[in-house]
Amino acid sequence: MGVPYRPGVTNAASTAAGTLSRYLDTASSEPLHPAARDTLLAALEHGYADPRRLHGQGRNARLLLDNAREVVAACLEVRRDEVTFTSSGTDAVHRGLLGLLAGRPKRSGIAYSAVEHSAVQHAARWSVERSGESVAAPIEIGVDASGAVAAAAVAAAVRTSPVPVGAVALQSANHEVGTVQDVAGAAAALAELDVPVFTDACASMGRLPLPDGWSVAAGSAHKWGGPAGVGVLVVRKGVRWASPFPGDDRVDERAAGFENVPAALAAAAALQAMVAEQRELSARQHGLVERIRAGVAAGVPDVEVVGDPERRLPHLVTFSCLYVDGEALVSELDREGFGVASGSACTASTLEPSHVLAAMGALTQGNVRVSLTRETTEADVRAFLETLPRVVARIRARLGA
Repeated sequence: MGVPYRPGVTNAASTAAGTLSRYLDTASSEPLHPAARDTLLAALEHGYADPRRLHGQGRNARLLLDNAREVVAACLEVRRDEVTFTSSGTDAVHRGLLGLLAGRPKRSGIAYSAVEHSAVQHAARWSVERSGESVAAPIEIGVDASGAVAAAAVAAAVRTSPVPVGAVALQSANHEVGTVQDVAGAAAALAELDVPVFTDACASMGRLPLPDGWSVAAGSAHKWGGPAGVGVLVVRKGVRWASPFPGDDRVDERAAGFENVPAALAAAAALQAMVAEQRELSARQHGLVERIRAGVAAGVPDVEVVGDPERRLPHLVTFSCLYVDGEALVSELDREGFGVASGSACTASTLEPSHVLAAMGALTQGNVRVSLTRETTEADVRAFLETLPRVVARIRARLGA
């Protein structure tokens, strides 16, 4: 068994001797929140049974599952019967978006912003492939240099679609550059066209309040400090939504498979804790990210800091360095004790350029995404800003740039 990671604590299994390990990749996965850890351990003792069963253990598991839904609903300011636990955030995205199309069979078109997560793109393309030549290709809506989508552009895309549009996908905030989208404005522009909005809130849920106007939303527990393998699907009451996949006789008809009751309860506990500390944590992280944005721009030549500087996630910043390979930069920073990401989480492993940065017209090479944990300190940020210029210079010298 490897040495467990704890923020701010040296992890000798993953770093060089004497190097402090600083994890700065919470946009991929936030370390398990203490509230989730405590709840998970307790729930494992009591939530193992099938919540459909009528015996005492089954009723107890059902009570825990209902409690988890109640807590999540309160945190998101929605109804309890609008909340469904899925097997992941990706599963919630697929079910949410495709379910809107299934609920409106005479409207087969789909539109999404050019900076949506690959889970949205894959679901849209799968829908077209499954339907055959009778369905038009998904409509991709362009963004500005900050990664933002204009509400007018969303409405125009729907009006000019060759087939009736059944759903528009617009994320609450971008998972890679942090830009917050005007979901409410887009929904208002689409209201007269009777087109619902699906919002992927995986990057923002627990960190920012949900926007107004959406019909279906998705979240991912490991992004807010819950356990991996838990997604949240929220379908507003009265929205025309139908399951796009084979049904199941579980507690919740919108999901499939045996519910992971302990994990759902732990996810709810983490979300509740994150929402409770949201204001203080957001203000602190926003200030630290502002320091990184300014420090990177001042300390590294030929660098581009991307994303909206104001309308953004509080904990995330992305920048690109000219004449530097992103994977090499991530590896070198890892050797220095900083765990960061390059490109989008869905493309980094395939060495493909980030579709998000490309859509923004931004520099796609030498990309680094830094996302702070709850425990990231000013000292961590200062150390990163002192290390980064040296690492970039070293890589450029090696390449003769």
